[in-house]
Amino acid sequence: MSNLQRGDKKLLNAWAFYDWANSVYSLVIASAIFPIYYAAIFKIKGIEQITVFGTEFKNTALISFVTASAFLMVAIISPFLSGIADYAGNKKSFMKFFCYLGALSCIGLCWFDLERIYLSLSFYFFGLIGFWGSLVFYNSYLPDVAFPEQQDALSAKGYSMGYIGSVVLLLFNLAMVMSPETFHIGGEHPAVTAMQYSFVSVGIWWIVFSQYTYYYLPKGNGGNKVTKDVLFNGFRELKKVWVLLGENVTLKKYLTSFFVYSMAVQTVMLVATYFGEQEIAWENDDHKTMGLIISILVIQLVAVAGAILTSKASDRFGNIKTLIFINCIWVVICICAYFVTLPVHFYITAGFVGLVMGGIQSLSRSTYSKLLPETKDTASFFSFYDVAEKIGIVIGMLIYGLIDQLTGSMRNSIVFLALFFIVGVYLLNKVNKK
Repeated sequence: MSNLQRGDKKLLNAWAFYDWANSVYSLVIASAIFPIYYAAIFKIKGIEQITVFGTEFKNTALISFVTASAFLMVAIISPFLSGIADYAGNKKSFMKFFCYLGALSCIGLCWFDLERIYLSLSFYFFGLIGFWGSLVFYNSYLPDVAFPEQQDALSAKGYSMGYIGSVVLLLFNLAMVMSPETFHIGGEHPAVTAMQYSFVSVGIWWIVFSQYTYYYLPKGNGGNKVTKDVLFNGFRELKKVWVLLGENVTLKKYLTSFFVYSMAVQTVMLVATYFGEQEIAWENDDHKTMGLIISILVIQLVAVAGAILTSKASDRFGNIKTLIFINCIWVVICICAYFVTLPVHFYITAGFVGLVMGGIQSLSRSTYSKLLPETKDTASFFSFYDVAEKIGIVIGMLIYGLIDQLTGSMRNSIVFLALFFIVGVYLLNKVNKK
């Protein structure tokens, strides 16, 4: 365990390296392999609908609703967690707990099956909670480890490392899925079995590589003893943050705009592969699997360049102006997606999504960090940021799932998301550009 000072290069690298460890969840599970696996197990059974909790759901709408409920849970528990973590000074312990919960749930997805749908959805649910729960604490470390002038570049570096690391594992998983015999994977559906092994590889990768981050990260601020009273400390902290936001008009306006456009960004990222799987005219199943994973790889690799370009653009034009421009590109993407039917169109759209996805995430995080007042309670401010983001995702996924369930097409859902980006642009225009 180390006691490195804020701004130390080794500490900055260790912080950014957690993105390398955990981003395999967002790529392999949330974006690439799991959506294909989920569609495949329905196709094997020859069904598109399933009855859960006494209601018949379209398969894509069901996963949207489960995703929304997991994010709602994260939004509810993170104020408890961040309050305790800031007070007790044990942010690292909480980060580890959620990391291991998420990683073990990913391994559990190996047994995801329609016959045991409730247990299967539980693994998916807790994997999501583990990933996002650990991010509450990871993000809150940014102002603790880096000085304000280092934060834009470090935030972008974290995302870039995450994209690269997750692509490395995805390529290995892709090799297993496309050529199971090379890896001596047999059974009735070898490619599906290979996908199950991919979920195990994510859990192991996440646990192993996060150890480097845990070795160098400080425990947290303070070191006070937790009492019963502290349990609701997080909500008092959120209330305090809310009051401080009333005094800090720029931060409040920025957070409102972030809430709206982030709702759409995260929803697009969570449903892109399901959309491609159902709405694009692929030649056959092998082409579909390869095509979807290539699209995801395009997004990941272009996103690295996107994060770096956005960081440079924000230096030149300012954070807010850059965010407004990126939101405008998102509006165009959502409208164009409605008309996308062929694989080649899907690849081109994926390229544009990648360009603005990496940029909008890393710049949103560092803009918020820069706008924060000087405080030691960074976890509380980032908890507020995360709660806003999660409630946004809950609303976004519910609207998306509802439109999908009622109209039977995800195209209508995607084009509806353009509205959120338009409102985001309007609200960002009201933020002080300086």
